[in-house]
Amino acid sequence: MDLENQRRVKEAAEKYGAENVVVILGGSEAESAGLAAETVIAGDPTFAGPLTNVALNLECYHALEPEFKEYVDPDVYEEQIGMMEMVLDVDDIIQEMTDIREELAE
Repeated sequence: MDLENQRRVKEAAEKYGAENVVVILGGSEAESAGLAAETVIAGDPTFAGPLTNVALNLECYHALEPEFKEYVDPDVYEEQIGMMEMVLDVDDIIQEMTDIREELAE
């Protein structure tokens, strides 16, 4: 997650309260999505951005996860995201996101 997006997420959490912010990721690789999730939950693990040593504990999902998909109009989802389900490793992304949430919830 780039430094500007870290700043935006931090500002949103401060303005609206962490309990009112959910981060939806759209990265194409499981590892990068996992790193971004870790950043908004536990803080920037690279120690390079505004979220260094800042654990926001935000809810975080990938746009390909069922938890997000169930809240989106099916026609809009298909139009905007459906093609990505065919070309990305959806299972790998879902597993990475699940692992990160479970690991950081402990």
